Amino acid sequence: MKSGIFDQSLMKITDRPPVIFVRGEGSWLIDQDGNRFLDFIQGWAVNCLGHCPPEIVGAITAQAQTLINASPAFYTDRMLELADKIVDCSCIDRVFFTNSGAEANEGAIKLARKWGSLHREGAFEIITTENAFHGRTLATMSASGKPQWEPLFEPKGAGFVKVPFNDLDAIERAISSRTVAIMLEPIQGEAGVVPASRNFLSGVRELSQRMGILLILDEIQTGIGRTGKAFAYEHAGVEPDILTLGKGLGGGVPLAALGAKESVCCFAPGEQGGTFNGNALLTAVGSAVLDTVMRPSFLNEVSKKGALLKNCLSDLSRRLGEGEVRGEGLLIGWVLARADAGRVVQNAFKRGLLLNAPRPNILRFMPALNVSVEEIERMMSILEGVLVEI
Repeated sequence: MKSGIFDQSLMKITDRPPVIFVRGEGSWLIDQDGNRFLDFIQGWAVNCLGHCPPEIVGAITAQAQTLINASPAFYTDRMLELADKIVDCSCIDRVFFTNSGAEANEGAIKLARKWGSLHREGAFEIITTENAFHGRTLATMSASGKPQWEPLFEPKGAGFVKVPFNDLDAIERAISSRTVAIMLEPIQGEAGVVPASRNFLSGVRELSQRMGILLILDEIQTGIGRTGKAFAYEHAGVEPDILTLGKGLGGGVPLAALGAKESVCCFAPGEQGGTFNGNALLTAVGSAVLDTVMRPSFLNEVSKKGALLKNCLSDLSRRLGEGEVRGEGLLIGWVLARADAGRVVQNAFKRGLLLNAPRPNILRFMPALNVSVEEIERMMSILEGVLVEI
């Protein structure tokens, strides 16, 4: 690495601060000069157990000594073990492993359309929502509802009908003979942590069953304990036909999953696959993550820490005259009525705190699920100092 030169060899896809991180410890990142940063982004809700947790380090070390990748054309013990664990703790019956959430959502789109060709006279359209985020492949960008993406990379994939989020009537009006599925995030993360109401989710489930179409829930960000339950759909008491998981499933390694009910699993050999999908190394990590996160005591602590963080932010918001605090568990968004979220992020970085601003007026908090009370209090102290200064 050339000293003092950034982005000379990397393709530029985002603006990065001039800092090089070399180590991670729980809720902290350390740069090459030894500066410590309290991380409330955690790889966009990826590092569910924090940086370099012993559970993941141990799983990688042990598995790397026995088997890394045997090709997805064969079974491995780790692949089968993780699939069984996901099925046991969720509503789905079968799992296909992928390397990213976007790939899992791409698979969900393919599976729904294959099901539509078999059971709904070739129906292929999928109803999605405005401001949704489902990934950055061409199909998942087409399914997403980010307005700034509309003119990009045309022609994108056809067959996605977008309606307002939390509007059941709009979804019902959009259903036609061409509709095969409805695809939703239980909480829209990139939109600024906007939860689907429980009445909306239960209404969508009833509507999809009545109309004979599928419900796809994108739990890439909300799944694996992030909201205080194993999966966000549990809060509304509904079950999807297709479920996608990612981010926290691998705890920091590239692992995601497409899951579905038995009645929907209709891929024929050769229609779905991937060179690295379900390899033994990464599924061993996923198994270690699930063993930790799915303990009832762990999920109870996520709920308690989430309530603490939400209450602290709400109190600060009242005192400073800012806006709504919303979200579930340890996925929290704060609407800023006065301060600029991007400026808050920049000033917090200078004070050693990593935050995310998915919208110009919204901060998003995605700490490790095992973040400590002391670390939440430290974050609040830094954040209040930043806002008072601004």
